[in-house]
Amino acid sequence: MGEPPIRKIIHIDMDAFYASVEQRDQPSLRGLPVAVGHGARRGVVAAASYEARAFGVRSAMPSTIALRLCPQLVFAPPRFEVYRAVSRQIHAIFADYTPLVEPLSLDEAYLDVTANLRGLTTASATAAEIRARILDQTGLTASAGVSYNKLLAKLASEHRKPNGQYVVAPGAGEAFVQALPVERFHGVGPVTAARMRALGIVTGADLRRQSAAFLQKHFGKAGLWHHDIARGVDERPVRPDRIRKSSGSETTFEHDLTDPGEIEAKVIAMADDVWAWSRKAGAFGRRVTVKIKWADFKLATRSRSFPSPLESPQALREASLALIRSVLPPPKGVRLVGVSVSNFARRPASGDAQLTFDSFMRG
Repeated sequence: MGEPPIRKIIHIDMDAFYASVEQRDQPSLRGLPVAVGHGARRGVVAAASYEARAFGVRSAMPSTIALRLCPQLVFAPPRFEVYRAVSRQIHAIFADYTPLVEPLSLDEAYLDVTANLRGLTTASATAAEIRARILDQTGLTASAGVSYNKLLAKLASEHRKPNGQYVVAPGAGEAFVQALPVERFHGVGPVTAARMRALGIVTGADLRRQSAAFLQKHFGKAGLWHHDIARGVDERPVRPDRIRKSSGSETTFEHDLTDPGEIEAKVIAMADDVWAWSRKAGAFGRRVTVKIKWADFKLATRSRSFPSPLESPQALREASLALIRSVLPPPKGVRLVGVSVSNFARRPASGDAQLTFDSFMRG
């Protein structure tokens, strides 16, 4: 049968996507440090332009800290419908080259172009053409990483940002990862990185020197994955049918809330946001989670699973309210609330019994 062909994987990542859309649509913002979000005291940065990043501003950073780092920072309110529309344009371009597209977010995706639809001979040429078309059709730049697996393609796309492209050729993957800090690797978050550093593992080369047994002893099942990535090995396929595991909405308030009625109203608004996504995506969850961040920044969650998907806005509202009421009246101020759904299932066929929160409680 012979050896299977070496895979050609591209990782496309838009450059400062939300902020770049705002700078594109508002010429007065071009060249300025821009944060997408709200500059209010309780605001959070959703995205930062490269001009803002030069001052240390990053996504998920509280607005107060961002303004301290960059007093001239300009805040642009988020426009998610616009970002989603641009994302659809970009994914339509991807579809011209391969059906094997695995979206990671609105602005990021893996493409398997081992057999691309346009007959281009190299993945590098394919990535360059895709980036040129994105720029032409949207006015936005994208960076690309090209390699023979997903791990290396993603690492490569970060190597020449913004508006760059980098190739890790077959046989070069192991050498490429040696000098990288362990924090750069997929699956190595801050907690794992700290544990690695405590063991003297700082770079890919340090990780490469550890045996599989040693890594399993200290990191459990993930140890084998760490053993592989230190050698540039990643057998994960590009999955065009990758299923989103959850969807949620949350809000940080201008001031801490203590009134139960006001808190319930916010939870209803979050539930309605989640319902709008579920209806549009045709994805309905069996598990509902309410997240609470208290005034002292401590987190609490309340969850409930149902035997069938919640497929009406009222059912989602009722489930969310029942969960938040389990902590009301609040023992202290509430800084943030969020509602999410997970454990998605197929949409019930027409005529199936509609699950409501009340019917579940009666059962």
